[in-house]
Amino acid sequence: TKLFLVFLATTTVVVISMLLITRWSIEHGFVQYVEKRQASEISRISDRLLDTYLEDGGWQALAADKRRWLLILFGRDVNQTVFRQPEWRESEHMHHMMPPRRRMLRFLSDNSPDWPPDRSIRQLERVDRPLPLAMRLMLFDADSRPVFGRQDMLQKSQQFPLELNDSKVGFLALIPGPSLTETGEIHFLEQQHSVLLWIALGIVLFSAFISMLLAKRLVKPVSAFRTATNKLAGGQYATRVNVEGQDELGQLATDINALAQSLQAHEQSRQQWVADIAHELRTPLTVIRGELEALQDGVRALDSKAVESLLADTLRLGRLVDDLYQLSMTDSGALSYRKERCMPVAILKDDIDSLADRFDTAGIELTTDFDKALDVVMQADIQRLSQMYRNILQNTLRYTDTGGQLVIQVREDDQDVVIDFQDSNPGVKGQDMSKLFDRLYRVEMSRNRELGGAGLGLAIVKNIVVAHNGEINALESPFGGLWLQIRFPLVETDK
Repeated sequence: TKLFLVFLATTTVVVISMLLITRWSIEHGFVQYVEKRQASEISRISDRLLDTYLEDGGWQALAADKRRWLLILFGRDVNQTVFRQPEWRESEHMHHMMPPRRRMLRFLSDNSPDWPPDRSIRQLERVDRPLPLAMRLMLFDADSRPVFGRQDMLQKSQQFPLELNDSKVGFLALIPGPSLTETGEIHFLEQQHSVLLWIALGIVLFSAFISMLLAKRLVKPVSAFRTATNKLAGGQYATRVNVEGQDELGQLATDINALAQSLQAHEQSRQQWVADIAHELRTPLTVIRGELEALQDGVRALDSKAVESLLADTLRLGRLVDDLYQLSMTDSGALSYRKERCMPVAILKDDIDSLADRFDTAGIELTTDFDKALDVVMQADIQRLSQMYRNILQNTLRYTDTGGQLVIQVREDDQDVVIDFQDSNPGVKGQDMSKLFDRLYRVEMSRNRELGGAGLGLAIVKNIVVAHNGEINALESPFGGLWLQIRFPLVETDK
C-alpha cells in the first residue's frame, strides 16, 4: 500500500506541475498572440483614419458622421450586423470584433457624441463579457480635443499617435481592459483548460492503475523473499526462491538462494562434523574399553605392556581433544591473538631447529632458502605463528615417505611475504586437494590413526592464516608430494 501511494503521489505531483506549467504557457503564448493581433488591428484602424483625414482635410467631417466612424472601427461587416445592408461582404479580418447591434443603433440615434457609449463604459468592469478592442478606442485631434471619445478617460488610456509627413494630426487612445477582449478567445482558453484538466485526470487514473500493477509486481517477490528468509531463520535451509529477470530483484533472489545454499552446506558440514567427532572419539574409547575389559576378564595380563598401550591410547585421545578444542576456538574467533611486529623467518628457523632431530630420525631431508626474506617484518601472534609452522612440519613428518625431502622457501612478493612448503611422496590427488583444509579429513582411506593424526592440523593452520589476513593454497609439489603456499601481508619498515 505504501509503495502504491508513493508511486501515485509522485505521479500526481508531476502531472499537476506539468498541468500548471502547460496552462501558464498556453495562456502566456495566447495572450502574446492576441496582443500582436490587437496591435495589427490598431495599425489598420490608424491607416484608415489617416486616409480619412487626407480625404476630408481634417476631423470635422468624421466627427459629424457616426456611421463612418463605426465603419472605420469595425470594417464593412458592421453593415451586416448594424446597418443590415446585404451588399456589403463579410470582412476577413474584422469578423471577431463585431459590436453589439442595439448599442450601436442607440449610439447612431443619440445626440450624445460620447464614445464609447455609457453602457460600454460600465461593461469595462465585467470580466465575463469583455468589451471588444474597437469599442475601447477613442479618437482625439492634435490638441487633445475629442473627436470620438471621453475626456475623463484620456488620462488612463494608452495613446497611439497619428502622423502625416512627420506632423501629428491626432491620436488614438485605448481604454485599458482585459488582455482577452473577445468571447471566443475566452471560450478557447476555457476549453483548453478543460481539456488539460481531463487529460491530467486521465493520466492520474492511468498512473494509479499502473502504480497498482507495479506495486503488486514489486511486493509479490518481496513477500516471497520475506517468507524464504523466515524459513531460513527457522532452519529450513532447503528453501529456495524463484529467480525472475536480471534486475535488482532477480539479483536479490539469486543472492538469497546463494545464502540458502551456503547455509545448507554449512548445516550439512556441521552435521558431518558432529558425526566425525563422535566417530573419532568413539574409536579410541572403544579400544580403551576393550583393553580394560580384557584386563578385567583376565584375558590379558596387567603388565607394563598393557599399561603402555592404555597410556598411548589415552594420550592419543587427549591430543584429539586438544586439537578439537583449538579448532573450535579458532572457528569461533575466541582464540586470543596478541599481534606484534615480528620476523616470521626467525620464528620458522626456531621451529625447524626444535624438530630437526625428528626429521633426521624419519630420514627426511630438510632444505631451506631464507636469504631473500631474512629481515621481513609482519604483524603476527608469535605463538600462533609457531603453532602453524609446527602443524605443517608435523604433517610432513606423519605423511612423507622415509628418504623423502621437505623444501622450505621464503621470499618477498611486493607487499607480501610468501612461504612455500614443498615435500615429496606421497602426493595428493586432485579431488582431495580442495578438501585438505576440511576438519577431520585425511587423505589415506584407511584413516590409520597410527600413521596420521585426526585430520585437524591443516584446518587449524588455515584458521590461523586467515586470522592474520593471509591466504593459504594447496598445490602439487614438484617433488611429488604436497605444496603449501602461504601469503602474509607485510608491514612497512624504516629503511
